[in-house]
Amino acid sequence: MFIDVAITLLKIAFVFGLVLNIAGILGWAERKQSAVMQDRIGANRADILGLRLFGLFHPIADIVKVITKEDWIPPGGDKFLHTLAPFLALFTALAVFAVIPFGDTLHIAGRDIPLVIADLNVGILFVIAFGSLGIYSVVLAGWSSDNKYSLLGSMRAAAQVISYELALALSVVGVIMAYGSVELDDIARAQGQYVLGIIPYWGVIAQPLGFLIFFAAAMAETKRTPFDLPECESEIIGYFTEYSGFKFLAFWMGEFIEVIAVAGVVTTLYFGGWQVPFIDSQGFFVPGLFTIPLPHLLVVVIQVTAFILKVCFFCWFMLLVRWTLPRFRYDQLMGFGWKFLLPLAFLNVILSGVIFMSFEG
Repeated sequence: MFIDVAITLLKIAFVFGLVLNIAGILGWAERKQSAVMQDRIGANRADILGLRLFGLFHPIADIVKVITKEDWIPPGGDKFLHTLAPFLALFTALAVFAVIPFGDTLHIAGRDIPLVIADLNVGILFVIAFGSLGIYSVVLAGWSSDNKYSLLGSMRAAAQVISYELALALSVVGVIMAYGSVELDDIARAQGQYVLGIIPYWGVIAQPLGFLIFFAAAMAETKRTPFDLPECESEIIGYFTEYSGFKFLAFWMGEFIEVIAVAGVVTTLYFGGWQVPFIDSQGFFVPGLFTIPLPHLLVVVIQVTAFILKVCFFCWFMLLVRWTLPRFRYDQLMGFGWKFLLPLAFLNVILSGVIFMSFEG
């Protein structure tokens, strides 16, 4: 019992430590990437003992700056809810990682250790549920601030998230049809199959349209450009207008953690999760020809590394989109969700059902 608890705590420390560090680096990466795209230098001033490391010390400088700022609550605001909202944003974003598998089963010292914090048999439903709960932090932040601009931003956020959650949830139905499970670990493992003996049966192969719908809707859930109407950095209607200090940092970190969560779910559902083509628990192989055995620990390290690299790629891609596309108008945003993505998601479910039933027949 003690060993099981210790193993679970180690997995929590590894996952959350990795996520929080990537979130901190994303703050630097977004500045640097936007600077490169706009032919600027970007963050490069913060240094330690004269060492700048391309501006990598800026996230540390940001943390020191916000911690030393005054924590101000509007006189007419609700102090409890004003304090609760940013930490609720962090909690709901971090909770998603509890069910995302970051590797296959580790066999060590006679134990089989699944590389996922909580191996729930309702993994997809857990992700959708906690992704939906995140909107409460935004609504509470806008309402408790006693600021009409903050309230307007939170109302925009609520309308946006509700509009895109339907398409997001429906896009996942095709994945469930393809792999016959709602457990993320089962879905990742099922993507180790091969089509025609050489093409990995990843979710993007089984559900190409579902992937595009899911990725677009998930980006809208993160409330970032081109779906950043709840924040509107160029206007004064962000739901966090009345936040400063550590609470603002919590919202800021929560946004980057949501980006990582979207990248992790996309990787798990559509890009094989921890799967590496032609590498399984036995080692490297070519279907129908030969197998080169590899040490089990090496295979696990390769798979975990592959998962992390895939997540980092999608984080980079979302930063690229954020600095490439202009913001939607409000009517365009709502129309895209209700009139385009949602009907397309329904069509994807119907086509998937027809195709899979035809193959079974």
